[in-house]
Amino acid sequence: IRVGMVHFMAYPQCMGGAGPILETVARIAEDVFFEVIEITQINDPPVRAQVRALAQQAGVELYFGAQPILLSQQLDLNHADATQRRRAVQAVQHGIDLAAELCCRRVAILSGKVTSDKEAAKARLVGSIKELCAYAALKHITLVLETFDQVPFAKNCLIGPTKEAVEVSQEIRRNFPNFGLMLDLSHLPLLNESPQYALRTAAGHLVHAHIGNCAMDDPGHEAYGDNHPRFGAPGTRNGVPELAEFLRGLLDIGYLSQENRGILSFEVKPMSGESAEAVIAGSKRALLEAWRRI
Repeated sequence: IRVGMVHFMAYPQCMGGAGPILETVARIAEDVFFEVIEITQINDPPVRAQVRALAQQAGVELYFGAQPILLSQQLDLNHADATQRRRAVQAVQHGIDLAAELCCRRVAILSGKVTSDKEAAKARLVGSIKELCAYAALKHITLVLETFDQVPFAKNCLIGPTKEAVEVSQEIRRNFPNFGLMLDLSHLPLLNESPQYALRTAAGHLVHAHIGNCAMDDPGHEAYGDNHPRFGAPGTRNGVPELAEFLRGLLDIGYLSQENRGILSFEVKPMSGESAEAVIAGSKRALLEAWRRI
């Protein structure tokens, strides 16, 4: 495995592009457990340059998540209104520019909200993604669509079920090889999909994977919805057994093998009163234990 960490989830105070970005990226970069750090918008050009240099010094690869850009501005790549859709495309193009400046090879996105005109919305999404893939190809960047839930108490996104994500990917890959899918263990309970089903369905289209947890049984839970609590937290769905099942599935489809060290990034967020560093350490221990079990 090439283990990664989603920086902006472990340190959510940095998600908006400001805050203690350099020092928190440094904590991850200095940990030999990690080979990949997933970052998002960094507003200050000198800080971007410092983060790029730090990653090069540490020998870690930077990947870019444009999800916070879309979510924070409530932008929608499959919006029925062309002007709103254009705003979303332009925002991701800006993210691709930032990613290129940071020497990132991949940019992750998500679909917009699920709507009643699902087939038309999928066509609009495919159109937006094709335009973005063409733009990303000019900068030698791969665009990655992450699947999300379709429940109202979480992200409620068009894509969505893994089968439909594969249909979108098949359409886009006819013209753009610089495209693939991302599955996140955190989202599978919310999608009512097992790891084995989701991974077998996405095999051949999967280029990136996240591991994390969710809470969906108690509306009063602090992490209710798609909020990535630590593995095994009380009232949540994913712990070491579920993580081991996900790893087995990744091995079964060849995403992980001796020939292919696929990327697997933690996406975990501290809850109130929790330490980011302790949550990261606990995540590493969970992965090691899950790996021992298989």
